[in-house]
Amino acid sequence: MNVNELMSELVLQIGIILFAVRLGGRLVKKAGIPSVLGELLAGTLIGPYALGGIALPGFPYGIFPLGEGSLAVSTELYAFATVASIILLFMSGLETDLGLFLRYSVAGGLIGIGGALLSFSAGVFCGAALLDAPFMDSRCLFLGILSTATSVGITARILSEQKKMDSPEGVTILAAAVFDDVLGIIMLAVVLGIVVLLSGGGGFSAPAILGIAGKVFGIWLGFTVLGLVLSKQLAAFLKIFKNSFDFSVLALGVALILAGFFEKQGLAMIIGAYITGLSLSKTDIAAVMQERIHGLYEFFVPLFFAVMGMMVNVREILSAPALIFGIVYTLAAILSKIAGCGGPALLLGFNGKGALRIGAGMVPRGEVALIIAGIGLASGVLDNRLFSAVILMTLLTTLAAPPLLNAVLKIPGQGTRKSLKDEDSVQAAWEFESDEITGLVTDLLLKELRDEGFYVQMMHIEEGLSQARKDDIALSIIEEGSSMLIQTSKTDMPFVRNVVYEVILGLSDTIQKLKASSDPAAMRKDLLDKDGRASRDLLSLIEPELLSLELKGETKEAVITELVDMLAAGGKLLDRDQALTAVFEREKVMSTGMEHGIALPHGKTGGIADIAVAVGIKKQGVDFDSMDGQPSRLFILVVSPQKTTGPHVQFLAAIGAVLKDEAVREAVINAASVKEAVSLLRKK
Repeated sequence: MNVNELMSELVLQIGIILFAVRLGGRLVKKAGIPSVLGELLAGTLIGPYALGGIALPGFPYGIFPLGEGSLAVSTELYAFATVASIILLFMSGLETDLGLFLRYSVAGGLIGIGGALLSFSAGVFCGAALLDAPFMDSRCLFLGILSTATSVGITARILSEQKKMDSPEGVTILAAAVFDDVLGIIMLAVVLGIVVLLSGGGGFSAPAILGIAGKVFGIWLGFTVLGLVLSKQLAAFLKIFKNSFDFSVLALGVALILAGFFEKQGLAMIIGAYITGLSLSKTDIAAVMQERIHGLYEFFVPLFFAVMGMMVNVREILSAPALIFGIVYTLAAILSKIAGCGGPALLLGFNGKGALRIGAGMVPRGEVALIIAGIGLASGVLDNRLFSAVILMTLLTTLAAPPLLNAVLKIPGQGTRKSLKDEDSVQAAWEFESDEITGLVTDLLLKELRDEGFYVQMMHIEEGLSQARKDDIALSIIEEGSSMLIQTSKTDMPFVRNVVYEVILGLSDTIQKLKASSDPAAMRKDLLDKDGRASRDLLSLIEPELLSLELKGETKEAVITELVDMLAAGGKLLDRDQALTAVFEREKVMSTGMEHGIALPHGKTGGIADIAVAVGIKKQGVDFDSMDGQPSRLFILVVSPQKTTGPHVQFLAAIGAVLKDEAVREAVINAASVKEAVSLLRKK
């Protein structure tokens, strides 16, 4: 196959994968399952062992033919997945709260070490028993390191729902997870070094193993310390390039260079990527880089999960030996985390209930486990059966974690032996007029908390959940639509109310200054412009079934109600009252009565699934508080969904351009039929 054929096949495969992962992620998310599992399953479904291997015209071996060697996919596609893993770990390092890691290093360290050591041992013993192999077998070592990984995103969501984010258990789990990430990466580096030694014919000896561990730890620690010490200088160098997109992409370039260097030293590429992100995590450009690289992340990372899923042999994973191995390995992974993390918790002032909650919170595996599994498969250490067992373990621990953690959180009673402070969690809510205001207030609040010396962590499970900590104060900030909710202890709620008050007061002052410096009423006169873009696609939203030549309403409120009822009768609304309220609320801000007898009432609401338009004419006119003081005769109502994108303002601008023409305007008002009026408004 020549280069052109290889590239055409590659781009076709990537295009199909992108659609598959988005669809798979959305489907499982509706069932309350993390989207990463949907992306993984989507890859399995379209992979070479399933639909991707079916022969099609022009594709005798399928669209995703079975690759050569230990990889089930092509080398080119696996290369994309490798780059994706580097981006994933770079972003993970960038999001790591270094201050939190240092602040809770004792508690997090003991729990992280306990969980990692017992999980590693359980994985090794499990492999040795089921494979009938020695403990230092490369496969057993990989199974050990794979069972240490923890994905705390699911845990954070459950803690939030149960109002336990700020509890001693919640804070400890999240702090231990930060330490667990670092510890897991160090252990991976050590295991890779041992695997290289054994594969090179070197025998097992304590001095050799200690030498490898010392070398690995020295390289990791040296580069980490160097990165942290020189982080400001590195950030200053990157900022020479001025444009935020430039220095963000170049920061990723540094991660790629360091990843390649680490691979050359016999360490995993993801370790170098993580160190780069960790080094830049406390710089002033960290948040900007996260935002600028987010697009690359959304493109590459789901592709990585799909490729991991494509390497799962469906027949192998459904075979009795693989299922038995996977289930036993999963049980060992779950129990070892509960015991390994719960045990040290008992030494840190937690009782049995608290220790069980912490252990259950550390159960789910995720992204890092999949990356390590891919490394093991690509290097030939893991075969298809073991790889399938690891995927099964990842799926089962992720699915088992929510019900398990929910169950232990509902056990009554505190989780500590003695009350460290008032542990009763309380919640305060602030309701705003729109999602936009909620987002603005939340952003300003997080900035204010940082200024107060809090460590603020954006949980990367989904947007809208943040954690802020300082000493023994813990706050959970949640955005839910137009509401902002904050959970904390009773003793810290007065502080929360004070800081929110200051934020809203400052924002209110800013808004007053904005009002003083601008005049929306004057700006309204320029909204209708015949030179505006009047796209036929936009104007096609006007439907004959939703146009009335003779409105009955005699007042502004009656006309709006009549138009909303037209949408309801046409099956356009999910909630008629909610839509009506949204239009009335917009009208309170400023009348939508324009000039020359035109009114454009509109609103955004959760009471509608897709943008809809209703048109009404009343030749006698109705007082609509218009700019020129004249009665309005032509009414065009636009209602759009609040939380999805759509051409709401674009339509208003387009119809304004049409109606600026006096001849068209008068012809519509005096139209003899609905068909004629629609044709005029659509410019046909």
